Amino acid sequence: MRGGTIAVVGGSIAGCAVATAAARAGAGEVVVLERTGGRLQDRGVGLCIHDERAAELGASGALPEGIAAHRLERRRWVVRDDAHGAGGRVIWEQPFPFYSYHWGLLWRGLRESVPDSVVYRQGAAVTGVAETGAAGVELRLAGGSVERYDLVVGADGYRSVVRAALCPDTRPQYAGYVCWRGNVDAARLAELGGLADSAPEAVTTVCFPGGSCVIYRIPGPTGPRVNWVLYASAPQDGQLRQGDPTSFPPGGLTPELAEHLAALLDREFPPYWGRALALTGPADTFVQPIYDVEATRTAGDRLLLAGDAASVVRPHNTSGAAKALQDATALADGWRSSGSFEELLRGYEETRGAAGRELVALARRLGHAQVERTPAWAGMDSDAMEAWWRGQLGGAPGIGGRAMTS
Repeated sequence: MRGGTIAVVGGSIAGCAVATAAARAGAGEVVVLERTGGRLQDRGVGLCIHDERAAELGASGALPEGIAAHRLERRRWVVRDDAHGAGGRVIWEQPFPFYSYHWGLLWRGLRESVPDSVVYRQGAAVTGVAETGAAGVELRLAGGSVERYDLVVGADGYRSVVRAALCPDTRPQYAGYVCWRGNVDAARLAELGGLADSAPEAVTTVCFPGGSCVIYRIPGPTGPRVNWVLYASAPQDGQLRQGDPTSFPPGGLTPELAEHLAALLDREFPPYWGRALALTGPADTFVQPIYDVEATRTAGDRLLLAGDAASVVRPHNTSGAAKALQDATALADGWRSSGSFEELLRGYEETRGAAGRELVALARRLGHAQVERTPAWAGMDSDAMEAWWRGQLGGAPGIGGRAMTS
């Protein structure tokens, strides 16, 4: 296929990757419609990509060279045990072959790689989507104008307007718990004295009844940072207890929520790790509800979903970024091998629809085991932990997503 007009709704990680893939594969005109008028929101969060996925995506061109990444090698699971000191007791250690990234630096690298032929329009909020058969798709923008394209890709996140048009019955489902996120300058760990975090290649998972917290290094704009993601049941806050709870952005925590987090760290964490997380300032701390989204289909006559618009996978699976870049790769591969839009979309649905459903199912199992129904961590040894882990995988080879060729 050559030529054709494509609109990519959403200009974040998935949107930039899809636009680049489509332009390089031979699309005639590619337009990115990003609703944000200014700088995209960057909460400074970390994310990880399995090293095998990173190699695969680098070879396909979906993951550009030169983006700062931190190498991770192993994951240690720890519980509070005052007899073992401030760092807690390690109950299991497993390989963790991932690269960690800073969201903003990854997005910037993808944005800079978008070809000059792509038109990237900010402040272009899409409010309506209508397929018109062979004539393509009509997009209505916030100002009332209507634009027509041969193909529209929804890369507009978990509340996707494109998904609402393609799968009107698919809506985000609240998982019943939240994650607290934050990051702090890694140099500040020196303030803690005593135990030093001398293993920057290790991920530490703090385990406690009713939750867990993942802590690891990421590159930052001004140097290494410590990124953390803490999963726990929602505090007794009205907005977080409702059926469709609200995120609290950095700097937006109420005093009650800040007190709840401080009490959780003091009560459940090994002292060193509780103090490490407490170094995070209010401007770098936020809490967000966990959702599942599993679109009933990822492609229609002239609509296609990518990234979180197609499926929202709980972060336990460590696959979100890789999945978005794989979606872009699949679109480019399909474009090169298909003779029509119909063939392209049919092939995309067969491959990426199944991949998304598999990831959602695995992440639900991980969330159930690591937050909703946690084991008696303190009584487990490495053999028990390994059997517990295999039970969560349910036959999957591991977390981080599958190879596209598998």
